[in-house]
Amino acid sequence: MARKSKYEEQCKGKSLTWNTALYIRLSREDGDKDESDSIVSQRDLLNDYVLRMPDLQVVDTFIDDGYTGTNFERPGFKRLMDGIRNKEVNCVIVKDLSRLGRNYIEVGNYIEQIFPFLNVRFISVGDMLDSVQNPAQMNTVMIPFKNLMNDEYCRDISNKVRASLDIRRKQGRFIGSFASYGYQKDQEQKGRLLIDEKAAETVRDIFRWFMEGSSIIGIAKRLNGLGIPNPSAYKRQQGLNYRHPQFETNDNLWPDSSVRRILTNRLYTGDMVQGRNKVKSYKVKQSVSVPAEHWIIVENTHQAIIDRDTFATVQDLLNRDTRAPAAQKEVYLFSGFVRCADCGKAMNRKHISQPYAEYSYFLCSTFKKMSKGACTKHTIRCDRLEEMVLAAVKKQIELAVSMDEVIEAIEAAGRSDRSSLLLETALAGHMKEKENLESCKLSLYTDWKNGDITREEYHTMKRQYDERVEYLTKTISHLSTEQRELLTQGMAGNPYTVIFRKHCNIVCLTRELVAELIDMIYVHEGGDITIRFKFEDEYKKAVEFINNNRDQAKKQRLPA
Repeated sequence: MARKSKYEEQCKGKSLTWNTALYIRLSREDGDKDESDSIVSQRDLLNDYVLRMPDLQVVDTFIDDGYTGTNFERPGFKRLMDGIRNKEVNCVIVKDLSRLGRNYIEVGNYIEQIFPFLNVRFISVGDMLDSVQNPAQMNTVMIPFKNLMNDEYCRDISNKVRASLDIRRKQGRFIGSFASYGYQKDQEQKGRLLIDEKAAETVRDIFRWFMEGSSIIGIAKRLNGLGIPNPSAYKRQQGLNYRHPQFETNDNLWPDSSVRRILTNRLYTGDMVQGRNKVKSYKVKQSVSVPAEHWIIVENTHQAIIDRDTFATVQDLLNRDTRAPAAQKEVYLFSGFVRCADCGKAMNRKHISQPYAEYSYFLCSTFKKMSKGACTKHTIRCDRLEEMVLAAVKKQIELAVSMDEVIEAIEAAGRSDRSSLLLETALAGHMKEKENLESCKLSLYTDWKNGDITREEYHTMKRQYDERVEYLTKTISHLSTEQRELLTQGMAGNPYTVIFRKHCNIVCLTRELVAELIDMIYVHEGGDITIRFKFEDEYKKAVEFINNNRDQAKKQRLPA
């Protein structure tokens, strides 16, 4: 006759002592906030139960404080399973099934498969379950039902927590554990950010260096050379319990990824940007990126470190091909701004060293990479290009200054005389037409009832009148807005004249100036160039304003 196993002897009720492990779990995420579910109360309840069971001997207590029950990736539970596999534990006792876990499938697997296979006795005090004292009860439908309810409870709590967090995000309140580098959490007003001036100065330096032409890698090397701690190290220096996954490998140094993350963070403009990542589900805690169009953004929630114009210029530069050679910390003056006027491709910069001279030039990338017939060289020397661009920028500045003087004189002449005659004429004509159409619509019904037109003709004509009236209503609204802006604001503060005028008396080009004023430089075969400046729309508005007020400009004896 085969010898009975130890587990079978224990199940028969023989006087063997069970090496018992108390397992305690408390999850803040679950919403387990009641005193009855605290670590201390669970421990007291389990110890009191063991005192009443002479066959149970506690060998250890395993605690997971602050860990979700939706999965079993918990240090305390993993240590418990190691004890079971090492034959140190053969009985597990919990307060109730929800303390073991809230994952319907995995909890059922442990109770029905893993624990029996490893000869482990399982006891749930609150559910009055004991796999040895009452094994039949372990196979009832109530256990899966309770596990399902625990799972559903966790799902419901997770949805409520997410909804609550989204509400706070939409209110512009910061909900993160740690503020972004450059800011600190307001201790008096929850959800508000304040500038951390020491770190903010580094943020300003990063944006300024990049605008001046430093590459991202060059900025990282510069920060490391100055001995400035990276964001993770800085937060730990401030006494925050912050840990980055790579903090042990980067040795407190700035990686280029941290520099890029700062340069692209809209938070520095004063806007709260949240919801950029989310977990896949309440069970799968893996974080995934959220498309930018679904981010939760609330404008002007805190003091800005970087002004919006600077941030926009930096984003424009980041979208260009501005790679610098490995041995060079700064990009070239026109990197990312020069294209072939014919094929539209970027121009490559080349450097030639000869005994008598050294010079650099741009060459069409299509001509270089593709067959010779694909495009022509479009070559131009860098020094020559710089001279031509500087001259063009100076002329543009002179034009902006001249236009600004005309606009200022028109503004000073009195607002009542500056409304455009074209706008007034168009607005009056559209309003008259709309009035006539409304009258025609009123007479349509009478014509139908009098038998002058058929029912079909009535509906057709009415629909046509309605469509035209709708179009006129929108047009009148648009023209009225333009007229109101013309009468109340004029062109004072036009970005085109303001931005260009502030660069008066320039003597040389800088990377920052190029980024602020120029959108693209096109090189033609033969060495001619075409420059597309920024603020084209603002320039056209200024020209239109002057043309519409030409008579007033002549009265002031100004060039129009």
